[in-house]
Amino acid sequence: MFSKVLGYKVFNKDEEELFKYISEFNKVHIISGNPEVLNNGLKNEELFNNFTSENSIIIPDGIGTVIASKALNQGVQKKIAGIEVMEKLLEKCEAEGRSIYLLGTKEEVLQKCIRNLRIKHPRLVISGSHNGFFDLNNCSELITEINTLKPYALFVAMGAPRQELFITKYMDELNANIFMGVGGCFDVFAGEVKRAPKWMINLGLEWLYRVSKEPYRMKRLGSIPAFIAKAIFKS
Repeated sequence: MFSKVLGYKVFNKDEEELFKYISEFNKVHIISGNPEVLNNGLKNEELFNNFTSENSIIIPDGIGTVIASKALNQGVQKKIAGIEVMEKLLEKCEAEGRSIYLLGTKEEVLQKCIRNLRIKHPRLVISGSHNGFFDLNNCSELITEINTLKPYALFVAMGAPRQELFITKYMDELNANIFMGVGGCFDVFAGEVKRAPKWMINLGLEWLYRVSKEPYRMKRLGSIPAFIAKAIFKS
């Protein structure tokens, strides 16, 4: 069920098996394991301990992670995109009457995201939201609000590693069941950013599409070969 890469256990089955596995937890951190996120964990002991804990699950959200696993003969079945996992969780919450809390991005984007989600999922309970501009070390009011609302799923869209640091720091004291850092997903749901065409997604080229639309991402691509090299030479 898991592939071993640089001390991480990366989930290597399909989405159906993933959701069966997630259902076994009372509290779980779903980590979108692309090379950038996993490299951050290798540099930060607190993140690494969280990523490798029994209450965390790393999904192979990145072609670099898939390549690294195959180079080690630990091949995962397929890439599992974080945004697709989030979408399925939204569907699950809507069907089961469970609530969600949205944390992150700019206020105007957050509100667009909420409006669009309510159109697409009219029965989805969005119990609360907050933008991503606050002090991670001084946010007791936010923690109290989330605990009062008790959402089933907490989606955090503040970019790596800030979103993972927030979850790592507060997961134990927050009244939520599913924690997930979702990067730019709120921007996609808000209509601010489009995903790559399906054929590019299927070929593992979504990263190329994103760079073509957002050239500033180019400097972040170095995390992909760096992660693959680490996986090969430190195994």
